[in-house]
Amino acid sequence: MRITPQQIVYSSWLLFGIYWIVSAFRAKKTEKREPWAERLGHMILMAAGYILLFQPNDNWGVLNQRFLPNRPWIAWLGAAMTLTGVSFAIWARRNLGRNWSAAVTIKQGHQIIRTGPYAYIRHPIYTGMLVAVIGSALTAGKYRGLLAFAIILFSFYRKARKEEKYLAANFGEPFLEHKQRTGFFLPRFS
Repeated sequence: MRITPQQIVYSSWLLFGIYWIVSAFRAKKTEKREPWAERLGHMILMAAGYILLFQPNDNWGVLNQRFLPNRPWIAWLGAAMTLTGVSFAIWARRNLGRNWSAAVTIKQGHQIIRTGPYAYIRHPIYTGMLVAVIGSALTAGKYRGLLAFAIILFSFYRKARKEEKYLAANFGEPFLEHKQRTGFFLPRFS
């Protein structure tokens, strides 16, 4: 049996989903949570992005056209990026430990994590997921993948900004100092 780039992409996302579900049961209790309506907006954007990425639809017209030539090496590069991004997101999630939440929250006994990728990036889970999304888009090679990436990037940007407001309000100066030393989605190079 020959493995295809698409199988690697789908298997990577399946691994991601299983890890997320299992690890969600170990999170700390929530002290403060974003309003449900704000959470719903993020969920709608994410669902729209992933539907575009993985669910072809004949009615999407130009979005189903290719933006890249149909070359095996491009599909394999995309599959490798997807697996790398998912692996990075899992590593970041593991470092975040029990402080993780799908919603914007402050947990009981919440801590600023400065280990693993959090030593360099404030939102490495999103970084990994964005790398995986762009990898998946490259594997498919269609415009709908680019639109999916743009929607998911926008959604993560909004959510990360809100998380930073919560963390700044909760931790004050220690978070602001961490913010000065780290990058938002990419490491700070200066």
